[in-house]
Amino acid sequence: MQYQSIGFIGGGRITRIILTALNKAGRLPEKVVVSDANPEVLAHLQKELPSVTGAGDDNAGPASCDMIFVSLHPPVMAEALGKVKSSIRPEAVIVSLAPKLTTSMLSNVLGGHGKIARMIPNAPTIINKGYNPVSFSKAISAEEKAAILSLFSALGDCPEVPEENLEAYAVIAAMGPTYFWFQWQVLSDLARTFGLKDDAFREALSKMIKGAADTMFASSLTPAEVMDLIPVKPLAEDEETIRSIFTTKLSALYGKLKG
Repeated sequence: MQYQSIGFIGGGRITRIILTALNKAGRLPEKVVVSDANPEVLAHLQKELPSVTGAGDDNAGPASCDMIFVSLHPPVMAEALGKVKSSIRPEAVIVSLAPKLTTSMLSNVLGGHGKIARMIPNAPTIINKGYNPVSFSKAISAEEKAAILSLFSALGDCPEVPEENLEAYAVIAAMGPTYFWFQWQVLSDLARTFGLKDDAFREALSKMIKGAADTMFASSLTPAEVMDLIPVKPLAEDEETIRSIFTTKLSALYGKLKG
């Protein structure tokens, strides 16, 4: 089974990330239709990916495709889908890219449409190294699931997970890079002031980050033992403040998504 056409309702960042990954992997279907209310968003997308067909703010265009990605914020997703449900063919697969709205909620909005997948994408997908957990409705057959996962493999890792865990992945994996990228940029800026060349500090930081993650998650050491490997901790007096920020803000965000 192959999906000859894919549509995106919403042409923003996530759509660009996914289409860029598919294009890099040579997996873009012949027909790709994207709608967005902002013509500048579509123009930017089509400049990078000329094969994409822009549908303006007419969501019925992408809704008529074999696979329909819904790349909208949860508050507006239900209304948008309700308006185009008559354009969606019974065999089409809906792929929601948002947290909060469950498969059951989406099916109700779509008048009982059953073939629904939910995926939580993350930004490294743009270089085909994403971690994008996905869940499937019971109406999607094993053959269809295999075809969807085959397409998604171009994005990076796409493990099948229980639907009730998707909001946790949204906080931990999808938004996770934003908790660290700015810190890595600060280290990069400092490295320049310390006299390191760009190639040198990029290699040092890249290998340090990967090695640190593997030490934490792939060694036999406990987290306490890992954190005791380096005796000098320049940010020690600020650690509790940072921990409190993570715990308070991210717990509140998770509660909002699940609520």
